[in-house]
Amino acid sequence: MIEKGLDPNIKPERPRPAPFRSLKWGLLLVGAGLGLFVAYLLDNTLLYHIGHYTSKWDDGEFRVNGANVSLYFAFIAIGGGLGLITSYRIEKKELLDKEDK
Repeated sequence: MIEKGLDPNIKPERPRPAPFRSLKWGLLLVGAGLGLFVAYLLDNTLLYHIGHYTSKWDDGEFRVNGANVSLYFAFIAIGGGLGLITSYRIEKKELLDKEDK
């Protein structure tokens, strides 16, 4: 600390709150949730006959094929990405508004 010219008796300042961090996480999770919901709706309505079929196994149990699983991962990623893009645009607009004042 002495080499850097810092006084060891002075306590460092507390970090400032980061409101945009909360916004970013909120929009990311909302986007992922909406993506999951849209994937569920598509999987169980429009694409039901593509990936959903049951087959009776030797033990008498019916099992469902999970062919549309990748749809869920894709829509979660798309929704999360859209949430992050929205967060970026809100932050950019806020910074540009501060510079104009």
